[in-house]
This record gives sequence, structure tokens and C-alpha cells, in this order.
Amino acid sequence: MERERFYAMLQKKQEFDYEKYLNTEQLLTAQKPYDELCNKDELQFQIVHQVEELWLKLIIYTLLDINEYMEQGNTNRVITLFKRVHITQRMMIDQLSLLETMSPKDYQSIRTQLGNGSGQESPGFRALTLAPQSLWKTFKTVYLDQKDLTIEKIYATEYDHSDTYMIAECLAEFDELFQKFSYHHMQLIYRSIGFDSKSLKGRSVELLNNRTRRKLFQEIWDVRTQMTDEWGTEYGVVRKSLPNE
Repeated sequence: MERERFYAMLQKKQEFDYEKYLNTEQLLTAQKPYDELCNKDELQFQIVHQVEELWLKLIIYTLLDINEYMEQGNTNRVITLFKRVHITQRMMIDQLSLLETMSPKDYQSIRTQLGNGSGQESPGFRALTLAPQSLWKTFKTVYLDQKDLTIEKIYATEYDHSDTYMIAECLAEFDELFQKFSYHHMQLIYRSIGFDSKSLKGRSVELLNNRTRRKLFQEIWDVRTQMTDEWGTEYGVVRKSLPNE
């Protein structure tokens, strides 16, 4: 009886303004009914992925704002909004650990509920993969070309921790967190279905893993390699050990 009482509380019609504003009736019925869940972990599985779509929606919405503020040259707003995006990305990474409480056997039961679906079909993730192209184009036009700058200049020969450098670092952190999410997601897949198994689409897990290793802003990473190689030439690739005291 206690379980039914709590279920009823969550499924009641909207009564208060808070419920109406958050549209809790629709929100809390967006998951499968309790008596239709294939096991006790399916609710968690569905909620984590639904929340992930909401976080992706917020990230994409914010990236569109960032792009507009970059067009205006409003660096402070750009940096502030990138902080919001980075925090959201970390929350997406952290919430994956919830799914690690699910056993491989329980996941297999849930997997049968997906039909032919997989995370590759996520509308939020597919939209997110398009955003870097616009961000880089605007950054290059406003913060590089219009200022007669290059990535090499802002990181090396004309480095002065400028606005352009700060936004480049925001892009680098976005890219790094994107890669970290991909890494943690792949570890979750390994933990759930193994290394060499076929995905829902019949492709091996390792093939999917190879697709997650692509950098979003390659030029920002390449300059670090170039700088390090140049320093190695200047200071010596192999240097003398520190003297013993």
C-alpha cells in the first residue's frame, strides 16, 4: 500500500502553480508506467537518458547564444555562458555513474525494450555535433581574421592572454569535456555489454569507440604539439638530469 500511495502522489493532476510552471504532470508521466517496466532498473535507465536529452537541449540553446555574442565581440558574455556549458557537460558525465549500478543481466532485459534504437539516434547529440562548425567559423571570423591573428600567434609568438586566447581556451575545454563524456560513455558500454560485442546496429563496440576520438577543434590541439616540438628543438629533446644534492 505504501508504494501505491507514493505512485499516486507523483501521478496526480497539476494543482499548484509550481507544478503547472514545471508541467510536472507531463514530466512525471514521460516514463513507462510502473507496472510495465521490464525490471526495477528500467526506470533509472529511462530517466537518465531523458535527463541527458534535457541537458543537451540546454547546451545547444546556450551555444547558439554564445555564437551570437561572439558575433558581437561580447567576450565577457561568451566566457560566462561557456562556463554554464562546461558545468552542464560535467553533470552529464557524472550522471553516467548512476547506470553503473545496473548489472549487465538487468541491462540485457532493458535492451530488448529499445527495438532497433541506440544512443546514436539521440536528437540532442546529433544536433550537438553540428554546433562546433558554427562556433569555429564565428570565432575565426571575429576573433582571428578581423584582428589579424592566428592560433599560433595567440598561443605562441604574440601570446598575451588576450580575449581571443580566453575564448580559444573555452573552446578547448568544451572539446575536452566532449571527449571525456565520450570516453566515460564508452566505459559504461564496456561495463554493460563488453569490449568485442556487436552494438544494437550490428557494429562492433570498438568501431563506435574509434568514432569518438575525433577532436572538434583540431587546430587548437595541433598548436600545442607544434609549440612543444619547437621547444624540444630549442632546449633539446633529451636534457640533462638534475644534479644530485
